[in-house]
Amino acid sequence: MRVFKFGGASVKDPNAVRNVKRVLDLFPEEELVVVISAMGKTTNALESLIAAHIEQTGQKQAILNDIRSFHHEILSDLFSSSDHAIHSETENCLNEIEKILNEEPMDHYDFIYDQVVSFGEILSTKIVSAFLQDQGVDNVWLDARKLVCTDNTYREAKVNWNVTQERINSAISQSEGNKKIHLTQGFIGHTSEGLTTTLGREGSDFTAGIFAYCLDAEDVTIWKDVPGMLNADPKWFEETEKLDEISYREAIELAYYGASVIHPKTIKPLQNKQIPLLVKSFLDPESEGTIIQASNRSDGLITSYIFKRDQILISISPKDFSFIVEHNLRDIFNAFHEHRVKINLMQNSAISFSACAGGDQVRIDALINDLSADFAVKYNSGVELLTIRHYDQETIDRLTGGKEILVIQRSRQTARVVMK
Repeated sequence: MRVFKFGGASVKDPNAVRNVKRVLDLFPEEELVVVISAMGKTTNALESLIAAHIEQTGQKQAILNDIRSFHHEILSDLFSSSDHAIHSETENCLNEIEKILNEEPMDHYDFIYDQVVSFGEILSTKIVSAFLQDQGVDNVWLDARKLVCTDNTYREAKVNWNVTQERINSAISQSEGNKKIHLTQGFIGHTSEGLTTTLGREGSDFTAGIFAYCLDAEDVTIWKDVPGMLNADPKWFEETEKLDEISYREAIELAYYGASVIHPKTIKPLQNKQIPLLVKSFLDPESEGTIIQASNRSDGLITSYIFKRDQILISISPKDFSFIVEHNLRDIFNAFHEHRVKINLMQNSAISFSACAGGDQVRIDALINDLSADFAVKYNSGVELLTIRHYDQETIDRLTGGKEILVIQRSRQTARVVMK
């Protein structure tokens, strides 16, 4: 068994969907689990739909119509017959979204988010499955909402590994006619009560890792629009290098610091069972790509750069000018935990604690308001967090030139700079 994951760019339009078939055709004898994300920018559109619903801006119907039109255009290109069952299946999904949004807006944003945004993956996998079947590629569609069991931490659900493993193995073993291709959704799961959850933004990689772990897969391949895992984001750096081979540990470090190619939670279950992870190009599927495995022999050969933009640096001090001690840190960390704001870098001195964070501005505003009740809080918004893995001073100077450095940290392998 091998696990393939195709992201949104892999299925962004009809030609991309056809290319998925071309990639799968290269593996005619392999038994595959194929994990697929929402098409193109559908997740972003569904997030905008939820915002319009909750804020009652009057744009809800227009956004839903755009989502409907986008998927219908893909259907009309991929399927010659307007009577094909996929048309009604797609419309049923869209009607389900509309039904949810016809109810009064709820205070529990994370819950409504998961119930609506999850339909992006349901739509994409139904369409791709039907297209493959239409083209003679036999496959079985599996509903991850019934297989990946989680707790009820909406938008960042935690996996119940024992139940998930039982359900995935049962579904694969009982799949219709022992078909070689099992197609399912990334990013989504379900609670014990049957309510839909999501695993965190960009969580489809993690889904691939979950299935691979549960099935003792031979390997996992993440198909991207880049030739492999690069040492920097090509959106920000003109010259990048491909990392041909890195260790699980190095991949975990890079993902933790914000490398966008791999979801941070993906690596650990693969490392636990020594399952290799390949990052390959769906535009050039026969090229080598990157392999992530146990050996660290190649880890320090190439310097990697990771930028996190639109960060906020929060500095927290006791109002009475006393020292920052353990009970202060406990209260500060509890506040970050309660508001679900992730700390990307932290540093403390005798009288202050500083944290660099990013993400949902509503959560950050609520966090600052909460902390301000007991602490003096100052912050710099719009800062950048730069991480250099396997750095030297020349590289630090080159990338921070002309910037105001607010915080700098160095370890043996990693330099991190908060700058404005």
